[in-house]
Amino acid sequence: MAVYTEVSVEQATPLFAALGLGPVTEMRGIRSGIENTNYYVSTPQGQWVLTLFERLSHEQLPYYLSLMQHLAQQGILVPAPQALPNGQLVHSVAGKPAAVVTRLPGSHRLAPGASHCAQVGDMLGRMHVAGQSFAGEQPHLRGLSWWHATAPQVLPHLEPAQARLLQEELEFQQEVAQSAAGQALPKGAIHADLFRDNVMFDATSGEDRLCGFFDFYFAGTDTLLFDVAVCLNDWCIDHDTGRLVEELALPFMAAYMRGRALTSGEARLLPALLRAAALRFWLSRLWDWYLPRDAALLQPKDPAHFERVLRSRIENPWHVAL
Repeated sequence: MAVYTEVSVEQATPLFAALGLGPVTEMRGIRSGIENTNYYVSTPQGQWVLTLFERLSHEQLPYYLSLMQHLAQQGILVPAPQALPNGQLVHSVAGKPAAVVTRLPGSHRLAPGASHCAQVGDMLGRMHVAGQSFAGEQPHLRGLSWWHATAPQVLPHLEPAQARLLQEELEFQQEVAQSAAGQALPKGAIHADLFRDNVMFDATSGEDRLCGFFDFYFAGTDTLLFDVAVCLNDWCIDHDTGRLVEELALPFMAAYMRGRALTSGEARLLPALLRAAALRFWLSRLWDWYLPRDAALLQPKDPAHFERVLRSRIENPWHVAL
């Protein structure tokens, strides 16, 4: 999240009035993230998040918002998109497609423990099962084709060893995707960006309780195991080295598999998908770092982190027991 498009209270108020949410009393730009423009918005009826989409089109957005609606109806804790009386979920603010969703309570856990990882694994497994009954489909826009399109843009900025790593890993991932085993991996609706800062926890009951997943705007139809790998590479690692921490990864996987058991093919390809997830975020961070967009609030993230993660996954493949 970031602020690329400045929005005033006066510009936002008509939409919130049309949604029946009352007059806007406060707006605050959200600094974290890099893709869309986001504001926390307060009205007499509650707390909301206003998102203006800087790259996604009006035509693409119903998939994301309908997926969130579907998951909420299936008991998955996600923000609720706000609709006009005619049912419309996609709106316009300042000339950009926009959405308004409920603001989840709680805060991030940026240094998670085993209990946090287990709760995320549990809900991700249940989310993947709930998503099987979702009728919508949309390609994962940051999948393999995007990696191939983006790599030539960042390669000129890399040192020779980095360029070689990127090119060799792309070739490896292409082989995996085209293999019979890769084609057989179960697919469905994935979040694709379920990092620590896209999950909320609350401790008012005396212990940390997961309050929900949010920021579904990279979601798409893709390999479910990729979602698992994204989580393992963020929630269950030593941040300084990129090393996977089994004391976190094992509770995550055990909880996930209580909701959705992995196939034997998924278990065999988990090391490859962990590499794929690391490559995806190394590439996107390289892209944001060397080809940044103008924004009022923007904090590009250091791509070196996911280079470390990728090298660690290559040197130390991690397997899960079924």
